[in-house]
Amino acid sequence: MWGQKGWFKPSCVPITIILLLIVLVVILPLLDAAEKHHRSAAHDYLRNKCLQNCSISLVETIPDGMSYRNGSTPYRSTHDVWMEMIELANSTIEIASFYWTLRDTDVKREHNILKWPGSERGEDIFNSLLAAGTTRGLKIKIVQSEPTKTMPDLDTEVFRRKNAAEVRNLNMARLVGSGILHTKMWLVDRKMVYVGSANLDWRALSHVKELGVLIKNCSCLAQDMAKIFDVYWLLATPDAKIPEVWPEELDTNINKDIPISIYINGTKGLTYLASSPPPICPPGRTTDIDAILESIEKADKFVYVAVMDYMPLMIYTPKPRFWPVIDDALRAAAIDRHVEVRLLISWTNHSRPEENLFLNSLQILTNAFRGVKITVKRFVVPSTAAQAKIPYARLNHNKYMVTDNTAYIGTSNWSGDYFNTTGGIGFVVHGNTSLRSQLEEIFLRDWNSDFSYPIPK
Repeated sequence: MWGQKGWFKPSCVPITIILLLIVLVVILPLLDAAEKHHRSAAHDYLRNKCLQNCSISLVETIPDGMSYRNGSTPYRSTHDVWMEMIELANSTIEIASFYWTLRDTDVKREHNILKWPGSERGEDIFNSLLAAGTTRGLKIKIVQSEPTKTMPDLDTEVFRRKNAAEVRNLNMARLVGSGILHTKMWLVDRKMVYVGSANLDWRALSHVKELGVLIKNCSCLAQDMAKIFDVYWLLATPDAKIPEVWPEELDTNINKDIPISIYINGTKGLTYLASSPPPICPPGRTTDIDAILESIEKADKFVYVAVMDYMPLMIYTPKPRFWPVIDDALRAAAIDRHVEVRLLISWTNHSRPEENLFLNSLQILTNAFRGVKITVKRFVVPSTAAQAKIPYARLNHNKYMVTDNTAYIGTSNWSGDYFNTTGGIGFVVHGNTSLRSQLEEIFLRDWNSDFSYPIPK
């Protein structure tokens, strides 16, 4: 019918198909090329805009009474850095945290002890924050994980009562089904950043080995960290839900595919921030697990890992579930590319004995094939009889990785739960920067110290 009376004649079909093919073969690639050119121009603009000489320095807590043979602890203490950040703040202090016990009121004291040794450092931070939010009139915003009996909000409740800070609780379990906010991050005036392993806990300033990083004079990185804080703030209301469409201002174009170029103390690197869990990552944000995997995959010579816990499992589910994502990446690096792997894992009274089985299953691959080398050690923080009585102290709480070309500093332990359902942040710097070299030196200092031991076989 179309051929006789309709406008669409059979002879038009081949012509139509040819025209469509021309569109597909010629025009669409041109559009795609134009889009890629636009993206490339945007990336170049971002990289040039963010090419700053940033001040990025490592921060440590070395537990009281713990000293190295060569005295190699040149980095500033967590306590001193936090005090400086509070003192330098002009308008805002924003903190994302797991729990708050800066005073030692959470620990039962011995009958002859007025205060636990080292707790005065936590009180310094508590009192300085209280003064900043009251007498100094700074705006303080705190996001903390939903408080529990074991992880209380003793300090933030005081801040609330005295109108020193606006405090919100983030209920990760309600948002994603399980998990907590495990982040440890400070943001001052949206210009200065601390991120690392140290909780808002007096023990993190005196009795727990911690590692973090202080970032200054790095506006693009600080503004991107502010977006992560704003995600927490948005979700930390009683009726909050994860948006189907995120507010555009929370999207980021800084990620593992588009890291920004910066100078770190005169050495050039590529950097970005990652976040977990995936459901709370707006468009453009690299997930923490992808940042770790990328860092392992980029390694050419070695991967050194220092974390409190390492388990290729989901360990906080009703039943343990196998989660070999990082384990597989380490095995592949060692076997396929002959990258040397070293794991330095904390050992405390709370460590899971079965962890050694998984660690041994990695180490046993050494020399199974030519060029394969995986070594594991445990790190034990020494204690006096009195120090041993302090609960949840005297441990290595580090959460970092260093390779021959990358520095990664995070806030998460290395088991599946922390990347699938738990809030955390990863800071990545690619390139042979001074930060990477210093992080390698710290790892080797600890690896070769009197506090590191081979795991039992």
